[in-house]
Amino acid sequence: MATPPPERRFKNPAVFVCDIQEKFRPAIFEFDKVVLTTTKLLRAASALQIPSYVTTQNRARLGDTVAELQPLLGPAVATADKTRFSMWIPPISTAAQFASGPAEVALVGIESHICVAQTALDLLAAGHRVYILADGVSSVNRDEIPVALARLRVAGATITTSESWIYECMGDAAVPEFKAIVALVKDTGPDTKAALQGLLGTPVSKM
Repeated sequence: MATPPPERRFKNPAVFVCDIQEKFRPAIFEFDKVVLTTTKLLRAASALQIPSYVTTQNRARLGDTVAELQPLLGPAVATADKTRFSMWIPPISTAAQFASGPAEVALVGIESHICVAQTALDLLAAGHRVYILADGVSSVNRDEIPVALARLRVAGATITTSESWIYECMGDAAVPEFKAIVALVKDTGPDTKAALQGLLGTPVSKM
């Protein structure tokens, strides 16, 4: 009997990147670490053909998505500008992907307690599963971050890390993209360590 092809653990994954814009760079705690994690996440999304959604907050005043991420914003990445704090706006919420059933959404960006929090709460209210990547979110004030993560955990979000979510997406080393992801994880290993050390002063389990 033939072995059935491997199936990914997540059936409808998506990546949300919230407002990582140039004007915020000097103000956000460990901004560069958020960019490192987001870069890895978008590269993984491309390799795994996971839909990605990227927003800016009032682009005319606060600038575009940072230059480091621009090469990763290809035709397969949906972008939208907004004035609402939540990313769950019609250009994104009406995407066909979200009509096909609950999505498993990885969320990174800024600020943890405002735009990230409101996006997560809206996604949960719409019936989706939300994974906040603790090595990819931040705020102006460092102390806002653990409070936001604790609130979102209670609300039903899963607090995890980028590497954990990426591997959970695959679920099986037999998936065809596994070797590419292993190479990506190895390539970004120093960035992952820097992001974890910079953003997670306390273990995630204690947040």
